[in-house]
This record gives sequence, structure tokens and C-alpha cells, in this order.
Amino acid sequence: MKTVKAKKNWSSLSYIQDSIRQTLAKNYGILLVFLGAFLACVLISFFVISSTETVMAYSASEFEVGQIADRTIISDVSLPPDAAHPISVEEGEKIVRKGFPVTEVGLAKLEKLAAAPEYIDYKALSDGVLFLMLLAAMTFFLFNPIFCRTSVSLKESILLAVFFVATHGLAGVGSLVQPFNQPYNLPIILPCTLFVLLVTVMFSQTHGVIFSFILSLGVLNAHQENIIPSLFVLASCLASTRVVRNISRRIDMVFSSLLIGMLNMVFMLTLKIVFLASFSNMVFTLLMVSLNGFISGILALGFLTPLESLLNTASAFRLMELGDTRNAVLEALQTKASGTYSHSMMVSQLAEKACREIGANDVLARVGALYHDVGKMDQSEYFVENQQNGENKHDNLKPSMSASILRGHLKKGIEKAEQMRLPREVIDIIAEHHGNSVIQGFYAKAKDLDPNVSPEEFRYSGNPPSSKESAVVMLADTVEAACHTLSNPSVPNLESFIHQLVMGKLEHGQLDNANITFKELALIEKVFVEVLAGYYHSRIKYPDQKELEAGNRAEEKVAT
Repeated sequence: MKTVKAKKNWSSLSYIQDSIRQTLAKNYGILLVFLGAFLACVLISFFVISSTETVMAYSASEFEVGQIADRTIISDVSLPPDAAHPISVEEGEKIVRKGFPVTEVGLAKLEKLAAAPEYIDYKALSDGVLFLMLLAAMTFFLFNPIFCRTSVSLKESILLAVFFVATHGLAGVGSLVQPFNQPYNLPIILPCTLFVLLVTVMFSQTHGVIFSFILSLGVLNAHQENIIPSLFVLASCLASTRVVRNISRRIDMVFSSLLIGMLNMVFMLTLKIVFLASFSNMVFTLLMVSLNGFISGILALGFLTPLESLLNTASAFRLMELGDTRNAVLEALQTKASGTYSHSMMVSQLAEKACREIGANDVLARVGALYHDVGKMDQSEYFVENQQNGENKHDNLKPSMSASILRGHLKKGIEKAEQMRLPREVIDIIAEHHGNSVIQGFYAKAKDLDPNVSPEEFRYSGNPPSSKESAVVMLADTVEAACHTLSNPSVPNLESFIHQLVMGKLEHGQLDNANITFKELALIEKVFVEVLAGYYHSRIKYPDQKELEAGNRAEEKVAT
């Protein structure tokens, strides 16, 4: 019995070790970025602490003559007298004793120790390093798809690391310089709002919210004397993620900047009221934090274009540009494969409205749908939507060759997308819109010729959708193509047929990785029915429509 338990425990331990090794091997680049950012912040903390007059993580100004000490402070260096502090300090000397009053000599030695460049407050440094370690662990947890379903690429992690180190450095150095060492003035020089705006627009609101908490904790670590700058940064950054959540035009950033500037004034005024701060310097502080918010939005607008190009991100602005049907690739698709172009337009409409209904990224789904069949341009005549006069190229081909041609449009589509430098999210939709499903038509044809044929020979080589947007495009693609076969596309027939198609994808495991719920599937089906009913000029019968029609007919009879 013990042997069996030991084997199970060893097996579990081995599984954990393998998982850790795989995670490290897969993310070693990102981990190196984390390590580099951590070391940079430690160096910044060392510089700030060596320039700060603290002893054992406490400021010398916290002590007074006659005050009963609540801790014992022992000097770890020997200091000779000098002009500024004509008193000596010996290594190992107890300067302040816990439970005893602070003497004038003790306070003088404490001030000399705090001001001496030879003395480094390693207690404060170790506290800061420990805080950074915990913050790094929290960041890795929050940006890990296994735990929180959010992730960053290597390029994105480098950008976030640069933003964090810059914020930490400015907060630390600013705490040493007048007048920014005051807690209400420090936020004036912090570019946190700018960084969060860039992260939110380029990546997502979720990334922006997470990074807002990380930056605020970084400011708290750099300015340990007061929590006020951290609270202001958190409030300003979270508000910024909400303000720019749905912007679709670059001009919207200007109006967002004005709103963020006004909100910054409100946040600062609120903090001054809550913490009973002096209002003597209020006008300067309020104007400066407001200007910080406005300039952050304007600078974000200027930095977006080069960063979008460098990181190849699926930002709202870039997606809107890619969704312009006047671009060269979509015009070429319309010319070379008009049927595929019309199909893609309809799929994009279905996917966009369905994603909007379930709260997914509707712009990403629309763009992904527009380009999902771009690989059909080279051999457009082999796809049914482009065939005319009843001629089918596959009639003279073996089923295996036909299946190979159909599978090929995925590979060609990915190649074209990479040549165009489409964002990774759009390329994933192109690669996943058929999942790893079987090409049923040609598989059935091959099975008639050879009952022993394997379905694996007729399976798409892609992976099932990994996001809601990709799953919706897959369903929209399937539904749009299949509904053309309906002889009577009435609303009841559409409802039944679409439900059957969606459940088929679900049963074959094509939606397992998309994190999509049954409630969302029901909403998607509803949107598909509404859009296609309008397309086929069907009319939805409302529950009380029969009674209304009967009442109208009765009134007509009375009138006559």
C-alpha cells in the first residue's frame, strides 16, 4: 500500500517538475525580461536608498528627544566627527534602545548615521527587494494564460518592463528632488497614465487594468513614505482604461485626453480632502496633474503608430485601418474571387454582430472574417462560391486531391497574412477558422470508393479556435456557407438548421478551447438568425402578431 502511494506521489512530483520545465523552456525569454527589469529596479532602489536619510528603514525625522523608542538601532559602521556632525559613531554601538528615551546625543548620532554616504540602509533595501520579488511573482501570475487567461508576447513583455522600470525610476528619483518629493506633487512627473493608455489601446482593457495595479504598486515601493502617489496613480490609470475602451478613431484620443485631465483634478482634490492635506499649494498641483493627463493622451497618440508597427499589435486603430475594404488585398480578393469576397463580407457581418452581443472584440472578429479566406485567391475556381455555370473542378479529381486543395488555402492564407504583417490575433483566426475538423464532403466521397479510408487523411491541419473571436468566425463561416443549401430559409428553418450546425461544432470539440458558454452560444445563434433572416427577406413572427392581425381584420370588417 505504501509502495503504491509512494509511486503516486513520485508520479505527481514528476508531473509538476515536467510542467515547470516546459513552462520555463517555453517562456525563458519572458523570464529573462522579468529578471532584467527586477535587477534594474533593485539598482534604482539601491541608488535611492543610499541617497535617503533613513536608518533601519525609518527616517531620522521620525525621532525626537525624550521620545520613548519602540526599537533598538545599532550602528554597523564607524564614523569619525566632521564639520556637519562633530560627533563620532562606533561600529556596534547602540544608538537608540527600545523602551528608553531618545537622548540628544543619540539623536545627533542617528542624524549623522542617516546622512553619512558610507552608511547604506540595508534594512530598507531588503524590504524593497522583497516587495519587488512579490510584485514580479504577481505580475507573472496575472499575465499567465493558465491562471488569468491573459498573456503577453516577448516584445510586449519588453515594452511593459521598460514602462515599469521608467516609472519606478522616476518615482524613486523624484522622491529625492524638491518639490516633487512631496506626496501630492510626485504624480506630476510620473508617466503612468501615458503607459497605461498605450497598453490599453494596443493590447486590451484587461491588460491595461492589470498594468494599472502593477504600476501603482511600483510607485508605492519607490516612494515608501506615503501611499498617496500610489492611490492617485491607480485611480488615474484605471479611469484611463475605461475612457479609451471603445475609441475607434485617433481624434477620439484628443477628447479622451481632455477628460483624463479633468478626472485627474478630481482625483487629486479628493485625496487632499480625504487625507486632510493643506490647500496652500492646491492650484499648482491641480493644474499640473491635469496637464499630465492631457499630455499623456496626446503623447500616446504620437507613440501609437511607431509602437503598433514595431510590435505588430491588434490595436483598435490598426484593426479599423485593416478593415477598410479599399485596401489592396481585399480589392484583389474581390477581383480574383468575387464569390469568396461576398462570402467573407457576410461572415464579417455575422461575426461582428455576434461578438458585440457577447461582449467580445467585434472589430477583431470583423477583420479576421474579412481575411479568413484570403488564401483562396490563388486557386479560386476550386471553391464552390466562385464556380459558375454549374462547372465543378473537383468532378475530375480524386477526393484526396480535392481535400489537399481545400487544406492548402489555410497555409496560403497564413503565408499571405504574414507577408502583410497582420497582427497575430488575425493570423490565429485565419489558421483556426476550420479547426481540425474533417472535410466531410470529400471524406464521404472517398469512403464510397474505399470503406477503409481514414478520416485523418481528410482532416484540416489547424487547431480548434483559441479565442471567442476565432470561434465566432468559425461558426459564422460554417453557418453562412451551409445556409445557402436551404431551399426554404424561413425563420423556423434557419433556427433549427443553425442550432444543428453550432451543436455539431460543439460535439466535435471545436469549441473546447474558446472559453465560450452555452448562454453565449444561444446569443450567437439568435444574432445569426436575425441577420440571415433579413438577408433572405424572411420575417420574424412575434408572439402576439397573430392576435394583432386577427384584430385588424375584425376592424376592417366592421368598417365595411
